[in-house]
Amino acid sequence: MSRSQESYFKKEVRNKKEKKRKEKEKKKLEKKENDKQKSPEDMFAYVDEFGNISSTPPDPTKKKEEIKVEDIEISVPKQTEADKPDPIRGGKVNYFNNSKGYGFIVDGETRISYFFHVNNTLEAVDEGDSVIFEIGNGAKGPVALNVKLK
Repeated sequence: MSRSQESYFKKEVRNKKEKKRKEKEKKKLEKKENDKQKSPEDMFAYVDEFGNISSTPPDPTKKKEEIKVEDIEISVPKQTEADKPDPIRGGKVNYFNNSKGYGFIVDGETRISYFFHVNNTLEAVDEGDSVIFEIGNGAKGPVALNVKLK
């Protein structure tokens, strides 16, 4: 007689797969039954007058506050003179490459470093000089313009 071509390991793998498939089918049927028991009311969420989510519907007898459309204001807050930064800033040149004609200025108040080019200087500057300058937009971000010695 010939031996079976199916080994013990192969039988175990087949049995495990079959067991897993049956469990999956059982879970699927249970989920289907639970879905039938739920009503659409269970899935609703309500928002109360304070903006909190709750499961209870709002009280229809409660008086609602009337809001006039004219009272609603939507706008960008106006900028006051105190909010605007001073266009002329003071700082110190912390790096300057004379051969290439560019450098960096550290702002005295904010400690932000700004790039400047020799074309944007009104006077000859060198590394370590205290300068005043204006901030403008360059190709890669803010740059120092109209740089001159203090």
